Amino acid sequence: MVDARIEDVRNGDLSEIGQTSTIGLTRPAERGDKCSLVFVDKRALNRECFVRVLRDYGPDLEILAFDTLDDWKKVRDSHGPAGAVLVSVGGSQLGDAGFLDWLRKTTEEMRDIPVVVLSDSDDLSNMVEVIDCGARGYIPTSLGMAVCLESIRLAMVGGTFLPASAVMSMRDRFRTRSEEDNPMAGLFTQRQAEVAQALRRGKANKIIAYELNLRESTVKVHIRNIMKKLNATNRTEVAFKINQLMEKGGSALQ
Repeated sequence: MVDARIEDVRNGDLSEIGQTSTIGLTRPAERGDKCSLVFVDKRALNRECFVRVLRDYGPDLEILAFDTLDDWKKVRDSHGPAGAVLVSVGGSQLGDAGFLDWLRKTTEEMRDIPVVVLSDSDDLSNMVEVIDCGARGYIPTSLGMAVCLESIRLAMVGGTFLPASAVMSMRDRFRTRSEEDNPMAGLFTQRQAEVAQALRRGKANKIIAYELNLRESTVKVHIRNIMKKLNATNRTEVAFKINQLMEKGGSALQ
């Protein structure tokens, strides 16, 4: 499921948080409404330290800190509208199916209130599972407070945040998967592979040159190199060996 989601995501993204004017997110002053960040962390010391630092970065931000989300629900009517919910969890808790089920139900219940997860884990699989549960952002604690605030802001305006490291990791996975799916990737250059595919289909040099926008002489050079790599003596043998390569993933060239 993680790989499937990685192919959807794609990659990377941002999320954010807010109060009276949600750090950088302008709200109409004439409305007079307050937008608060609901911060949830069962660890008292973590909760107190995070709130102190967050207030230094965003003095206009109203932060409501709670031990559990249920504690906030009991008093939310007495506060202004929540701009976002930031749930802080330890890295080990992310692998708990119970937490993922809770997160899925919570995001469904919150609806228009973005839920963002703050975690100690930098694992890409954890990030994708959290996004798959409906969260609008995943912030590893390895990132700084400035990035944390900007990521919450993105979530509040409808975006989804993943750290740059996750985006790069997904890119590398796509690249590796693409190479594994193409048995000619490690044998030929990209242009040689294109010429080889054309030879496999029985196309003449002039046609190959026209379709690939090459000189016919350049096509002949590619064909000679392809024949050398395949240890083939003619075009027919090249086509035959390429067919074997495509069908058997390269074992025919051993």
